[in-house]
Amino acid sequence: MPDELRRGQLPNLVLATAAFAVTFWAWNLIGPLARSYSSQLQLSPTETSMLVAIPVLVGSLGRIPVGVLTDRIGGRLMFAAICFVSIIPVLLVGWSDSYGALLLWGFFLGVAGTSFAVGIPFVNAWYEPARRGLATGVFGAGMGGTALSAFLTPRLVEAVGRTQTHLLMAAALAVTGVVMLAAARNSPAWKPSAEPALPRMRDAMKIKATWQCAFLYAVAFGGFVAFSTYLPTLLQNVYDFAQTEAGLRAAGFSIAAVIARPLGGILSDRIGPVRVLMASFAGTALLALVLVLQPAPEIPAGITFVLMAAFLGLGTGGVFALVAKLVEPSRVGTVTGLVGAAGGLGGYFPPLVMGVVFSAFGVYTLGYVLLSVTALAALLYTWKAFHRVAAPGARTPAR
Repeated sequence: MPDELRRGQLPNLVLATAAFAVTFWAWNLIGPLARSYSSQLQLSPTETSMLVAIPVLVGSLGRIPVGVLTDRIGGRLMFAAICFVSIIPVLLVGWSDSYGALLLWGFFLGVAGTSFAVGIPFVNAWYEPARRGLATGVFGAGMGGTALSAFLTPRLVEAVGRTQTHLLMAAALAVTGVVMLAAARNSPAWKPSAEPALPRMRDAMKIKATWQCAFLYAVAFGGFVAFSTYLPTLLQNVYDFAQTEAGLRAAGFSIAAVIARPLGGILSDRIGPVRVLMASFAGTALLALVLVLQPAPEIPAGITFVLMAAFLGLGTGGVFALVAKLVEPSRVGTVTGLVGAAGGLGGYFPPLVMGVVFSAFGVYTLGYVLLSVTALAALLYTWKAFHRVAAPGARTPAR
């Protein structure tokens, strides 16, 4: 391995993970405050769910062009661009006092959530194939930005006010963007793609592994995003927690997933991503059924949510270890954009479903049943589609 590549691995992995965490904090600014918006604007559960879910939409679909642009101009410039562009909706969400304005600027706040499609190819290019599961797993721990948001955003709002909290977030994005420009470097192994964007996307869509991994990521990462954004609202509706108390528990959920994600990458390098994904989906399906019983708060319910977060985190780490195994490096950015978009979309619909279910029945039972069925379907599909690449050394070429 060239010395330049070895020396640059750790600092660029750290920088990318930090940038990912900051942008994900910005992406999740609305969720921890949803109950206060609901009370202030007299929103129904469905309207509240739409407000929570709307940033996820752009953060999902936007990953497709962002992944293509990353292949073309590199992760360093793209990380900085996303930080700088996200400042505008962060400020405007903080200054919005109507439901319509919050929906509009919350939609554009989704730009911050596209950073995932930058980081995966950026980090992949720094590491040799045998260590990419670990590297992308560590990078994926930056999704802990949602935990920071769940824990700190309500407290900052109580301490200094909503507008000032958003000003601080905008400042953090600006600093992060400058640091990425000044200190981050694209891997010497990375080469910019000269292919036009649309043909690259069309070619990526022809790869069977793109659609397979998109489905699996929609379940694993989608489940994480859905709970991390909607869990504060759910806990307040079901267990009558205060906004800061619900935020603290939602942060614990996110932290468990953050810790589990790099573990999923490490285990994927050792025992293969297929086994990791099967364990993830099996655990998620079982724990969703436990939640159907609406266990008491703290010990039964708290442990169940934390364990579910850990299983979902394992799955998110396993999916991109599988992508690295199935897709050639020159296509990883574009495929990551498509798979990442599917993951984000997987997190867009569950809060809406949960809001409708709670409005209709006053409980979330049906939503948990649907989650269990979906995870079980993903488990069966993983085995059927990928049992031949279950071993860590096995490789199926992208087609």
